[in-house]
Amino acid sequence: MIESLLLATTRVSTMLAEKHLTNATGFFFEVNNRLFLVTSRHVVLDEPTNHRPDRLQIELHIDPENVAVITQFSIPLYQQNTPLWRQAADTAGVVDVVALELQRAALPKTMFYQAFGPGHLLKKLDEVEIGTSVTIVGFPLGFHDTLHHLPVAQQAVIASAFGIRFQGNGYFLTAGRMHRGTSGAPVVVRTTSRSGRGKLVWTLLGIHASRLDVKNRDEQEDERLNLNCTWYADILRTLTDNVAAPSASRQG
Repeated sequence: MIESLLLATTRVSTMLAEKHLTNATGFFFEVNNRLFLVTSRHVVLDEPTNHRPDRLQIELHIDPENVAVITQFSIPLYQQNTPLWRQAADTAGVVDVVALELQRAALPKTMFYQAFGPGHLLKKLDEVEIGTSVTIVGFPLGFHDTLHHLPVAQQAVIASAFGIRFQGNGYFLTAGRMHRGTSGAPVVVRTTSRSGRGKLVWTLLGIHASRLDVKNRDEQEDERLNLNCTWYADILRTLTDNVAAPSASRQG
């Protein structure tokens, strides 16, 4: 038996033609039989660093009897120069979360996975208190179980008032030592209720994006704050609605 949360998360490689650029994390989100890959927006496009991949490559498990068997699935990011991902903006600017719809006909018929859905989102924000322990599942620095192609879990705590946009942005803070490669990871808490959750008995609080630091930190005297930006998961309601958009369908 494999923990369901591990099968909801996948390793993401950003590619430019055949050149590997960076590592990241993504997870599956399912709405009305439509399947999406969710990750950070800066994974698919980051203008300040001129990070401009043309496709993503993810790993899919395809043998329920042998978790070590995987296939690579290639996801184009553009169709005739038009971005295929869905993104959103709020009063503070672009939200650092995207969703890419996957065309089921292109996916391996034997693919086995788990996916979050609307039933995994919080109904009331006051259910979570500051200091609550959260689990972040991903691929820090690309590290993972290379035999079984499974992610690792790290612990953090809610570090800002949950339900309030930190400094007016659509995210809250977690406190924990995170690394590159974790961008796009699901931030979850365990729940005892299975209603609307199936085998994936976790509540999805947010999407880990990046570390947060202060600009005037003395690198000789002061350690990093180990604070991180996590975008509220309810943005997925907007990103996975019924607005028509091309879907990613290429396998390689």
